[in-house]
Amino acid sequence: MSLTPVPRASLSQGVFEQLRDRILADQMTHGETLPSERVLAEQLGVNRGAVREGLKRLQQAQLVRVRHGGATEVLDWRRSAGLELLPHLLVRSDGQLHTAAARGIVALRQALAPSVAAAAARHASGDTADRLDEALRALQAATDAAQRQEQALRYWSVLVDGSNNLGFRLAFNALEQTYRPIWALLRPVLDAEFRDTATLEALNAAVRDGRSADAQRLACAHIEIGSKAMEALLDAHDAADQGAH
Repeated sequence: MSLTPVPRASLSQGVFEQLRDRILADQMTHGETLPSERVLAEQLGVNRGAVREGLKRLQQAQLVRVRHGGATEVLDWRRSAGLELLPHLLVRSDGQLHTAAARGIVALRQALAPSVAAAAARHASGDTADRLDEALRALQAATDAAQRQEQALRYWSVLVDGSNNLGFRLAFNALEQTYRPIWALLRPVLDAEFRDTATLEALNAAVRDGRSADAQRLACAHIEIGSKAMEALLDAHDAADQGAH
């Protein structure tokens, strides 16, 4: 296993990131035992304390486990890890977009949004409806794509709050953190969705009236606009990648 020295600023972070990236790229496989702390410290050019802290973070992320006797074993991250890994999966270690992961995130977004809207309607309250109307007015008043993007995110955050579902909130947080590194890239791709405020007006009315089936249907139609655009972007990226090879 070939590793490179870590810069001295934030040593444990560097240890964590380098080992994490190799595990996610399957360069360290399920069941493989990592070298000892001493060997890792020598290979990475850091002290053992930094290695120990980095390994602790890997264990917290469910990427490794410490077996009896102190050996650190790589886990099958596809079965053990959680949503917090999404931001790290979107971009490969070579800096290129990981389109398979991106398609999975698009599908998660398609599945999550209608369920969030339906739950918000089932838990309908005047406060949620009022906040949604306020968020929608801010989106409609946005004067450029960057503002629309931020206000659209705010709108969905309010809808997630209205769903009264902690799982939806955590999933939404993970999606937001995933999108942030490619925020500017997504802006023109999703702008048609951001402009679809007529559907959101109908969605707000459905939430206010407690019509969960209508809220689900409207959210699905709205999200599909951006999903189709993102799929087209990913198709173009795959075609260019295949042409380069």
